[in-house]
Amino acid sequence: MGMQSLRMIENWPVPTAAAAVVRADGSVAGAYGPLEHRFPLASVTKPLAAYAALLAVEEGAVELDEPAGPEGSTVRHLLAHTSGLAFDEQRAMAAPGTRRIYSNAGFEALGDHIAKATDIPFAQYLHEAVFAPLGMTATELSGSPAKDGVSTVADLIRFAAELQAPRLLAPQTLAAATQVVFPGLSGVLPGYGHQKPNDWGLGFEIRDGKSPHWTGGSSSPRTFGHFGQSGTFLWVDPDAGAACVALADRAFGPWAIETWPPLTDAVLAELAETA
Repeated sequence: MGMQSLRMIENWPVPTAAAAVVRADGSVAGAYGPLEHRFPLASVTKPLAAYAALLAVEEGAVELDEPAGPEGSTVRHLLAHTSGLAFDEQRAMAAPGTRRIYSNAGFEALGDHIAKATDIPFAQYLHEAVFAPLGMTATELSGSPAKDGVSTVADLIRFAAELQAPRLLAPQTLAAATQVVFPGLSGVLPGYGHQKPNDWGLGFEIRDGKSPHWTGGSSSPRTFGHFGQSGTFLWVDPDAGAACVALADRAFGPWAIETWPPLTDAVLAELAETA
């Protein structure tokens, strides 16, 4: 399927890679590579888990401002990485709402909280709430809601379409989740150092004016999404009216810092030409 820019993944120094671009109307602008290959998502798991959490909020199973996680923290704090929990352990390092501490532990606390509230194991809840209705048959969570998802580009095309025209969530719920929550907080963006501010939504990282960044130089400030340490990313650029998914099987490192932004800029340029 045609988008010349996606062929750039051929030159990535990785064993396997696949990518796709999805327009705001859900149509696939282009796809390249083994779309059915299952890749570990690492932290691209977080937006999927967050989506299930937002569905739990809409269903009334939990509320954004109910206590969850460490003392003084809420579901909203956990989703926005402002609970104060450390990166990978259930230890409070700051008062809730004071710092943006990117936290796997926070997403694990969130999964536990939703499992208790719904009386369904979180992986099963995620499957029933998000994967099954979207037809994401190759996607599963096999552990931590922070990082243990596995999926394919074909499945994430469906999620990227949902993120641009939600059918499972109310549009206003998704809009609130993809805008800055607790604005002005600084913190470290993993792999990219200290960001001031380090803006985040509810489970989605917000591009804003961050530099350096894993998206493109031409990505709009409204761009939201996530990348994973396993060599994966998903962004949605509302100004471009498109989303891009790229999955690879090499750990994040200098290769990704060098190759991801040029791919994104090439995709955005090609979309602009064909608009």
